[in-house]
Amino acid sequence: MDDQSQPEDRGEIGAIARELDALPVVNRLQLDRTSWRRIGASLILYAVLLWLLIAYVVPRFTPDSAESVALVLPVVAVSAFVFETLDSASGMGFGATIGALLFVLGYDPLAVTPVLLLSEAATGIVSGLFHNEFKNVEFGFGNDSAIEAMRVLGIIVVLGVLAVVVSVVLTYFQFSIPDAYIKGYVGVVVLLIASVTLVQKYVGAATAYRPRWLIGFAIFAGLNKGIAGSGYGPVITLGEIISGVYEKSATAITSMAEGIVSVAGIAAFFGITAAGVEINLMLLPSVFAGGFLAAILSPYTVRALPNRALQYLVPGYALVLVVILFAQIL
Repeated sequence: MDDQSQPEDRGEIGAIARELDALPVVNRLQLDRTSWRRIGASLILYAVLLWLLIAYVVPRFTPDSAESVALVLPVVAVSAFVFETLDSASGMGFGATIGALLFVLGYDPLAVTPVLLLSEAATGIVSGLFHNEFKNVEFGFGNDSAIEAMRVLGIIVVLGVLAVVVSVVLTYFQFSIPDAYIKGYVGVVVLLIASVTLVQKYVGAATAYRPRWLIGFAIFAGLNKGIAGSGYGPVITLGEIISGVYEKSATAITSMAEGIVSVAGIAAFFGITAAGVEINLMLLPSVFAGGFLAAILSPYTVRALPNRALQYLVPGYALVLVVILFAQIL
């Protein structure tokens, strides 16, 4: 049966988020004791992991002195918090924004890209789990909505894993496309999709849930990641929304997917160290310090916000990313 002939499927993935969004904001702000305990446990885990990074992990993979790697740079930590907050709320932008900042500050790609992948692995998965905890999405196998969310997550993850491995290998084994062409390509793609999304919301057009479209967007985003090494989040998130996924749930699924996909990127990076490529994790404590906190707090912000705010925030932020990309070309 054609998916367009099933109106009851519209927004199925966002069923739990829609129910919560119908409640007054005071109800959305309330959390039960279990959620508060999990937030507390995550903060303890955050402190332990940050200590382990500074004391043991980072010095082993950093050519600089132990004194320099132990430093958490405030400007990087605060920037990571801000950009990860926006990423967890919109499903896009962390790598593009914090990466651009670190390159402007003069850091080498081998000191930036593996750090971003490591950080996004942690923040993406944590953000996805808290999106689930705060009912912005439902992952699992207990009902149709949760099963459908898992199916979409699986499609995105499989294609994303293939794409990120290709991206890492091509980038670090001397196969390169001129940077201006890559950024221009990504910018045009995101501009077109974001514009379609905004027009769709502005004219109030109904969006039927079309799961088959998600496969196409996932393949396109995967190719985008493999070719350009960026632009994955905007294409996936906006593609989900155009395909009829509820905005809150779309950002949640993308956050979880990017976390899992980043694990594959980490494996690829540590794999190339066997070929003699030396990576630098000096920035990891700073990026992790801000990003992990944001991954906990941002899903709560999404829970509290009305979904109509995300209908414009997500494509609007995507257009901001396009401006950043084009500014780097000029």
